[in-house]
Amino acid sequence: MLHDAPDLASATLRIDDCWNRIGTRGDNSCPRLADYSRCLNCPVFAQGAAHLLDRPLSDADLTPRLNADEASGVAYGNDAATHSALAFRIAGEWLALPTRVLREVDDIRAIHSLPHQRSRAVLGIVNVRGALTLAVSLGELLNMEPAANARAVARNGYARMLVAAHDSEPVAFPVDEVEGVIRYADTAVLPVPATLAHATASHARGVLVWRDQTVGLLDPARLFDSIARSLR
Repeated sequence: MLHDAPDLASATLRIDDCWNRIGTRGDNSCPRLADYSRCLNCPVFAQGAAHLLDRPLSDADLTPRLNADEASGVAYGNDAATHSALAFRIAGEWLALPTRVLREVDDIRAIHSLPHQRSRAVLGIVNVRGALTLAVSLGELLNMEPAANARAVARNGYARMLVAAHDSEPVAFPVDEVEGVIRYADTAVLPVPATLAHATASHARGVLVWRDQTVGLLDPARLFDSIARSLR
């Protein structure tokens, strides 16, 4: 059975991951498999995912974990470059998220769909260091064109999985390429141009001109608010 977590931010959520013991990842002895065929279709699995996604963040969850991509950062905007953001590409568009909300950058992992999910932006859940984490398509969420820039698409960059959190549970974002960390000053953030179409404009706090590219600097509050609304 599932065990509810105490209402404490420092509490550890206890949950019986039956799918790993008697389900399709275990010995297949669960009697529910006769009705649902696989654990992904079972309401117990869905409830377990919901409990994990709704749990309060611990101090460890709020500690950023970035890998070697941090070392490839580039600073500009003189000595006042006190902010940093990770630049990444989706299709032909470059975007960036402040590094303060990033938890880690990792290889692409298998994403498992959630039953009865209607939002196209919600891809499903992914296992991140043993924790079930919501996976979201930024391309769908921002209504981006899949092939907006043929030259960028032709780069064949190494796809990665970003994990970020902003006053909420961590969320995983598959991206087509990660370039590195940009360090910038407030004065380097330019207004969002009127030519920037689709929902990226409403989710960005500005743009950065970097290596002859225009990078949309996403606002975490707006982005995660849209993610929360897509789950309703």
